[in-house]
Order: sequence, then C-alpha cells, then structure tokens
Amino acid sequence: MKTMALMPPDPADVKAALDAALAEDIGQGDVTTRATVPAETVLKVDLNARQQMVLAGLPIALEVFRRLAPDARVETFVTDGDLVAAGTRIAHLTGRAQGILSAERTALNFMQKLSGIATQTRHYVDAIDGTGAVLLDTRKTIPGLRGLSKYAVRCGGGTNHRMRLDDGILIKDNHVAVCGGSVAEAVTRAKAANTGLEVRAECDTLDQVRQALAAGADSLLLDNMPPDVLREAVAIVGGRIPLEASGGVRLENIRAIAETGVTYISVGAITQSAPAVDIGLDLAD
Repeated sequence: MKTMALMPPDPADVKAALDAALAEDIGQGDVTTRATVPAETVLKVDLNARQQMVLAGLPIALEVFRRLAPDARVETFVTDGDLVAAGTRIAHLTGRAQGILSAERTALNFMQKLSGIATQTRHYVDAIDGTGAVLLDTRKTIPGLRGLSKYAVRCGGGTNHRMRLDDGILIKDNHVAVCGGSVAEAVTRAKAANTGLEVRAECDTLDQVRQALAAGADSLLLDNMPPDVLREAVAIVGGRIPLEASGGVRLENIRAIAETGVTYISVGAITQSAPAVDIGLDLAD
C-alpha cells in the first residue's frame, strides 16, 4: 500500500539534521571499528523491518551511508510511504565495512524515529477514513527535527499544519489574555496588521466561536471541546469558515470527533510521542 506522491523534505533540513547527528555520534572517529575492522574489508548488509510499519526516512538513512561509505552499492526494495510487513527487506548495501558500521546507528535512528511517526500517523488517518476530516500535525516536534518529522507525517498520509511561527497567524489563549481576555479584540488586531496571512483563532467556548466569527476570523481552532459541543460549533459556523478540533484527541475518540463535521483535526501525539519502530541492520549473503 502506497501513499500519493510525497513532497520530499527540504534538503537544507536533511543536511542540518545529518550534520548534527553525525557530529553527535561519531565525534573524532569510530575508534572501535577502526581498531577491529581492516580498512579493506567489504560488508554486505540488509536493512530489515522487524515489525509492520509505514516506512519513512529511507533516503535520509541512505544519505548517512553515502557520507561514510561513499562507494557502497545500494539496492532498495520499498519506498517511503509504503506499508511494509514484519520481515520485509528494505534495502541491501555492499561496501566498505568501516563506513557501513560507523553509519549504522545514525541511519537506523533516523529511520526508526521517522517510521514511527509515519506509522502512528497512518493509524489516525485510518481511524477517520470516510469522514471527510483531515488529520493535521502540530509544532510539537523534537527541536531540530521538525522538517523531517513533518515529512514523516506526510509519509503516513497526514497533512502538515504550520511549519514555523511565520507560516500563519494562530491566536492562542495567551494571546487572548494579553488582549484583555477578548478573542474578538485579538482577531481585530491581527486583521488590522495586514500581514496577508489568514487569521486563525483558538476558541474554548461557543461564545468565543461567535465572537471570533463576528470579528472576521478566517478559521477557528476548537480547543478541547467534546463532540456534542463541536457539533454546536459546526452548526453556528454553518460552513462559512474551516474548523479545526484540537486537544485531547486520541485514537479512541478521533472518529467521534471527525463525525461532528469539523474540517480538520490536529494531533500533537503523532510527532511528540510516536514510538520508534524496530528496524535492523543484518549481515547478508
């Protein structure tokens, strides 16, 4: 099972992440491998899925191997976005053992973490299939890995929310507090700023929904509202602007939330707490 064509991660994000990860892991050099493995030794290895997963991060992992074993020959059998079964051979590499062994941990770390995000995302996407609601990620990501984490969300079939604070105006509760507790005032100020960006406002109550709508908000984030209240908000707005449900969303309740008629559902857990999957590097014939 494949997703639609994926927008690849920003090359600058990949380079920055790889530079930091390799500097962190290797330091001045892999002293164990240098001491035990002759420089001329050639190694054949497979990357294997040890559980069912949605694959993400394979090109990033292969770039790690290319940096440390640039002459290695690589053959791939699946691609990012594929749902693969336990036991699937992901890729085969043949090259200098020193480089492959030095790259192993960093390459696996990227693939295991990103595939974990993609797999978790797919679970949530599947849970709302057929409802018309769209799953969004959030900015709850590991610092320095946001671009790659959001790429993994796309691999899992999710849609990206804001990448950075300059991607759109999202008025949260603390912005409202600074504006005297009035969401309408916050929306009015944001619209008057003439940034050219859509203004999205977080609402905790139906009264705030009415206020933000009247003030001209372009979309609303409905925070921690139970399904019955979400339905009321959907009825109040009447399709005039998009609505996003957020807060307290779990696999167990996301379908009920989707069935209220909201346009989007944002879930921080898909990037913040997705468990890494099990991928191994094994000797091959």
